Amino acid sequence: MNNKHTWLFIISCLFLSMVTVAQDNEKTTEEISEEAAGKITEEISEEKPVKENVTLALRAGIDLSKPIRSQFDKEFQGLEFVGDLKVGKRLHIASEIGTEKRTIEYENLNFTTSGSYIKLGIDYNMYNNWVGLNNDIFLGLRFGRSIHSQTLNNYLVYINHHYWDTPVTASGFANGERETLSTGWLEIVFGTKVEITSKFFLGISLRVHRVLSNQQPDNFGNLYVPGFNKVTDENNFGSSFNYTLTYSLPFRFKKKVKAPKVP
Repeated sequence: MNNKHTWLFIISCLFLSMVTVAQDNEKTTEEISEEAAGKITEEISEEKPVKENVTLALRAGIDLSKPIRSQFDKEFQGLEFVGDLKVGKRLHIASEIGTEKRTIEYENLNFTTSGSYIKLGIDYNMYNNWVGLNNDIFLGLRFGRSIHSQTLNNYLVYINHHYWDTPVTASGFANGERETLSTGWLEIVFGTKVEITSKFFLGISLRVHRVLSNQQPDNFGNLYVPGFNKVTDENNFGSSFNYTLTYSLPFRFKKKVKAPKVP
């Protein structure tokens, strides 16, 4: 082999050696980077408590349907306050507190029911809001309790002949007030609340009721229960609705949460 070929061979070997060393250095750099990243990941994945802002939203308002009805129906007076507290991304604790007085006249009797009621339960929002929206389509459950009185104003005495008009009895043994009556029930609620401004919401809900307990007065049945609606001996189910206007009062508090683990 002449000198020219010898030098070419030496130069080629040196070049290959430099390439091999460079590759080894590159692998070493990658391994070092992966090791450093692993350490950072381990540090991040440690469950260190951090403070995070958690927003709860309290909404309070009234049922608009009852004051409106009170203006047009002289036999009805009612007022209901509503509220709910957002305790999770979709979960609300909800309540309604109200009072009613209603006079009802059937074919053979006239009576007045007066009393107050409270309903407590939860709502679950089934609607996935777009960014910037805060609307609800919810399914809920309530337990209701009413404390009320029943007053029999007058009634018709049953007679088996029709020679004279049936007399109306406005006083006597059956007439008068039955005080401190109580009825409990369960409600399934389906409704929606729409944000009309950043603070105000309009809502409507439909409710199906089921009587759980019913304290009957002497010589007279619970024909109407505030907060529940009409009650009959043959059917323990009822229904109602409300139409609400609520105002949102957001507030914040600091809550310690654990940092999520990075896989």
